[in-house]
Amino acid sequence: MDTSDWLITFDEHGFCNHCREYFQRVHQTAFVAGVSEARWEQILDNIRSKGRNSDYDCVVGVSGGVDSSYTAHLCKQWGLRPILLHVDNGWDTEISVKNIKLIAEKLKFDYVSDVLDWNEFREIQLAFLKSSIVDLEMPTDIAIIASIYQTAAKYRVKYVVSGGNFTGEGILPLQMGYHVYKDMRLYRHIVSKYSSTRLKKTPTVGWLKEIYYKFVKNIRTVYPLNYLRYHKDEARDFLMSNYGWENYGGKHHESKITAFWQSYVMPSKYNMDYRRATLSSQICAGQVAREQALEALKAPSYDASRIDDDKKYIAKKYGISLVELESFLSLAPKTFIDFPNQKSLIEYIYSTYNRLYRNQRI
Repeated sequence: MDTSDWLITFDEHGFCNHCREYFQRVHQTAFVAGVSEARWEQILDNIRSKGRNSDYDCVVGVSGGVDSSYTAHLCKQWGLRPILLHVDNGWDTEISVKNIKLIAEKLKFDYVSDVLDWNEFREIQLAFLKSSIVDLEMPTDIAIIASIYQTAAKYRVKYVVSGGNFTGEGILPLQMGYHVYKDMRLYRHIVSKYSSTRLKKTPTVGWLKEIYYKFVKNIRTVYPLNYLRYHKDEARDFLMSNYGWENYGGKHHESKITAFWQSYVMPSKYNMDYRRATLSSQICAGQVAREQALEALKAPSYDASRIDDDKKYIAKKYGISLVELESFLSLAPKTFIDFPNQKSLIEYIYSTYNRLYRNQRI
């Protein structure tokens, strides 16, 4: 990490706030041989027990990426009965779709695809593009979480088994990833100001709905990869060797718009290189040496020879001209602080929740 993150701070030892917060967060869930596995076995018993009267005992969101695919594989090993869910926002790569179907078929798991209404979703995402906020992925991330909760409730499932993990995602500066806050005030403001569409078909979830799902429906989300010695590169090699899974490139590049946004737009427009966050997480997890990471950052984050074609494809997909796309990309960069938001309230709610339920048996 460096001062391209304008909120970064360093202590007298040269450690930044992201590293300090990383180790504080993982302290409760850090892998400890013999202890972590036992803890996970307790959670597995709860998943099986609470799901014994349902067709499925958990929901696993799958994207065609490494983490979710490997999590599905582990569910098979553990004898779980998940329903696999993919949210199709219209931007899937052919490789990601192939990987999802491959994993579902070989594991013999039921699989459903929640296909978002493209006409509505396109207008929502275009509103975010026109607003010039860096969080273009907010509509997708919120739709995924909402769809997972809805699916769990529909099938009377009490557990969501997520591929999220500290190894590759433990560090993400807030201005790079405010979309994780599920801030519906900001979301609705942008949609209403920069589009004429109304939120009717695209699933959404904010802090109030999430409280409903957690406390009324008693749906819990668990992260098995944090209880294991998880190494993403090894998991990727395993999937390729044992399932015929195909590598799609960089982190989150199973989506065409995500690949374009994170590898090209974020560094060129916002001076935010997403690789810094991913590599920093891997450094803290002891899986990448700092020298290796710095060397990796010397290479461009995108293939310059493909950018023109990517822009043409994206403009056509959105139904706008290339000139319009370029005009939106050239707008002054903005982050969540430039829009009405509920950051303070959301932080208070979730910090209170984590404090009260951190040690609760799941």
